[in-house]
Amino acid sequence: MTTSAIDPSIIPNTKPSQRSTGFHLGTIFSMVFLEFLIMGISIAVLPVFIHTTLHLGNHWVGIIIGAQYITTLATRQFAGRTADHSGGRRSVIIGIAVTSFSGIFLLLAANTPGFAVNIPGLRFLSVSLLLAARILLGTGESFLIVGIFTWGFAIVGPVRTGKVMVWNGMGMYAGMACGAPAGIFLQSHFGSTVLFAIAAALPALIYVIMILLPAIPLPKAVTRMPFYKAVGLVWTSGVALALASISFSGIASFISLYFIQQHWQNGSFALTAFGVCYIAVRLIFSDAPDKFGGAKVALICLVIEVAGQTLIWSGISGILTIAGAAVTGAGMSLIFPSLGQLAIKKVEPSNRGMAIAAYNAFFDLGMGLTAPLAGLLAGRSHYDHVYLFGAVAAMISAIFVLRERAP
Repeated sequence: MTTSAIDPSIIPNTKPSQRSTGFHLGTIFSMVFLEFLIMGISIAVLPVFIHTTLHLGNHWVGIIIGAQYITTLATRQFAGRTADHSGGRRSVIIGIAVTSFSGIFLLLAANTPGFAVNIPGLRFLSVSLLLAARILLGTGESFLIVGIFTWGFAIVGPVRTGKVMVWNGMGMYAGMACGAPAGIFLQSHFGSTVLFAIAAALPALIYVIMILLPAIPLPKAVTRMPFYKAVGLVWTSGVALALASISFSGIASFISLYFIQQHWQNGSFALTAFGVCYIAVRLIFSDAPDKFGGAKVALICLVIEVAGQTLIWSGISGILTIAGAAVTGAGMSLIFPSLGQLAIKKVEPSNRGMAIAAYNAFFDLGMGLTAPLAGLLAGRSHYDHVYLFGAVAAMISAIFVLRERAP
C-alpha cells in the first residue's frame, strides 16, 4: 500500500482540549444511541407483529430479523470505502437517510390494508415491506457506525482512538437496552403506527445532533485500501473479537432457559447485571486502552471474562450465576475498543474507515453464528455447555491477542 505524503495543514489537531473531546464523545454517543434505539424498538415488536398480525411461523421471524444482520455484514466494505473516499460525515448522512427509509417501510407494512393480511397470497406484501425495512436498517447501521468511527478518530486524534470505540460501544448497548422496553410500551399504548412513525422520525434527530460535530478534511492518499486487504490486516484482532463475543450471545440467548431448568428465580437480573457492569467499567476505565495499550487491556479483560463464564457454567446457585454474568459484563466491556485499537494501528489514517469496517464485520459474523452454534451445544437441556463454550472461546481469543502482542 502506497500513500502520498499527507499535508500537515489538513491533519486535525491530535490534542484537542479535554472539554471539547468530552463534548464530541457525548455527541457521538447520542447519535449511536438513537440509531440502536431504533434497532431495539424494531426487534422488540416485529416478532409479535409477524406472529399475531401476519400469522406467520418462527422461520419467517428468523428470516426477517436476520436480514438486517446479513445486510450489515454485506455492506461493511461499501461503508468503509465511502468513509475513506468521501469522509465519515458523508457515510453518516447516507446511514441516516437509509435508516429513515427503513422506518417508512415499517410504517407502510403496519398500515397495509386488511385484505393484504387476510388473503394468503397478498399477505406477503407486508412481508416484503418488512424485509425491505430490515435490509435498509442493516445498510443504514453499517454506514452510520463506520462513518461515526472514522469521523470520531479524525476529531479526537490518534492518541484517543480507544475512547471513540468506548463511547460508540456504550451507545450501542444502551440504545438496544432502552429500545426494547420503549418499543413494547409505545406499541401497547399507542399502536404500531405511532411506534413506526417515531422510528422513521428519529433519524432526523440524529442529523440535528450530527451538525454539532466539526467537519474534518480528508487526508490525501494515492491508493485506498480494498476491503480484502483490510481483512488481511485486522483478521487477528477480528477473530479474537468474534470469539470474545460468544459470551454475550450465550447470556442473551440462553440465560433465561438456564434459570428455568435449574429452578432458580430472577433470571432476568443476569442480563441487567451484565449490562450495568459493562457500562460501569466503560465509564470508569474509558482511558485504559489508550493509556496501557490495547493488547494488555484485552488480555486482562479476557481473563475476567473466562472467570465470569466459568462461574455461570458451575451452576452452583442463581445468585452466583447472576454474579458470573456481572463479571462477564465487566470483562467484555473493554475488549472491543482494545482490540479495535490494535486493528486500526495497522493502517494509514486515510484507510481507517475500511479497517474499522473489516473489524466490525468480524463482530457481525461472530454474533450471527454464535446463537445457532450454542443452541446445538445446549441441545434440549445442557445449557451449562453454552457457558463452558464461552469460557473456552475467550481462552482461544487470548491466544490471538498474545499473537498480536508478539513483536
